[in-house]
Amino acid sequence: MDAEELRQLCLSPANAVEDFPFSPGVSVFRLRAREGKKGKMFALSRLGEEPLEVSVKIDPELSESLRASYEAIVPGYHLNKRHWVTITLNQDAGDEIVRGLIEDAHALISPRRKTKPAP
Repeated sequence: MDAEELRQLCLSPANAVEDFPFSPGVSVFRLRAREGKKGKMFALSRLGEEPLEVSVKIDPELSESLRASYEAIVPGYHLNKRHWVTITLNQDAGDEIVRGLIEDAHALISPRRKTKPAP
């Protein structure tokens, strides 16, 4: 996976946007802003850097097992180590794992639809 494929993957959900709140070289992928609030962040990457890495939000229970299983997955760089992992692409984790983790990260922060209780 290259930088443009990673960028397109992160932008594939309909409500995903890219911005640069930290510095011009750091792409932050988040939900589109709603009701005057900034959308929650689910991934970030320095797309112009080598090796290519992406940090994704993760279920804390899954984080430990992934880090134990793949050398390419480490605690989130400059992020909450319990809720974020950083993945070095094109190493032992593989593109399918990266795709799945980005999709999971987006789903993790997406608003849940409230269901009405049955009468």
